[in-house]
Amino acid sequence: MNNIKLFEDKKIRSHYDEEHEKWFFSVVDVVGVLTQSVDGRKYWNKLKQRLKKEGNETVTNCHQLKLKAEDGKQRLTDVADAEQLLRLIQSIPSPKAEPFKLWLAKVGYERIQDMSDPSLSVDRARGFWKSAGRSEKWIQQRMMGQETRNKLTDYWQENGVEKPNEFALLTNIIHQEWSGLSVQKHKAIKGLKTQNLRDHMSEAELIFTALAELSTRQIAEVEEAKGLDDNAKAGKKGGGIAKKARLELEHTTGKSVVSGKNFLPPKKKNNIKKV
Repeated sequence: MNNIKLFEDKKIRSHYDEEHEKWFFSVVDVVGVLTQSVDGRKYWNKLKQRLKKEGNETVTNCHQLKLKAEDGKQRLTDVADAEQLLRLIQSIPSPKAEPFKLWLAKVGYERIQDMSDPSLSVDRARGFWKSAGRSEKWIQQRMMGQETRNKLTDYWQENGVEKPNEFALLTNIIHQEWSGLSVQKHKAIKGLKTQNLRDHMSEAELIFTALAELSTRQIAEVEEAKGLDDNAKAGKKGGGIAKKARLELEHTTGKSVVSGKNFLPPKKKNNIKKV
């Protein structure tokens, strides 16, 4: 939830820098929203060239961070903080400019609230899922799974796993082991593209994911796993425990745990009649 912010239902990829205590936002995403353009990248590239010629410091001060692209991979992306975005907005004629300024202020205010009272961010997440039609039982499973996930990634960070691609690799090892599918293949079965897989899991999938990650962390702690290789071995063992439980349940019920069901809105029907 922290890596994606919504402005009028449009996704803005973001990153909170703990060291500097500020948000950074994907410039391409922001430009796309302001210009209401399908391809914000092209508009940004042209605007960037013009601003550079004018000697505008907004462009020269922008730097890049790895953010998740549409293909699911982490790619270097131009980002800007709130102050830089406010300057950038002045260069883009848009009816969305004023609402976006208010949105920026709201994001900053919410972060201050979260730091003083972390339960508020939990309440916001719960409200988001509830408004999207999730049941209370599903929300509870999702939040339990997120807590389990956070404890695992904390362990990784504290024990030699540092690069974003290493987190993705370990996650995939665990997922492949318990479900029999890679994360990407599981997303494909559900018809997902840029969406978060966990936000579209069934209750059973959430529970088995949590079991696999809980088992992985406890095994890693007992074995004192350090670095990528050790934690990968722990991941296979932890995922294997959840796999055994999944196979046993599937054998007993005759139903597959891994499902193609999702929470995507139904596709709009094409009402154009052929002549």
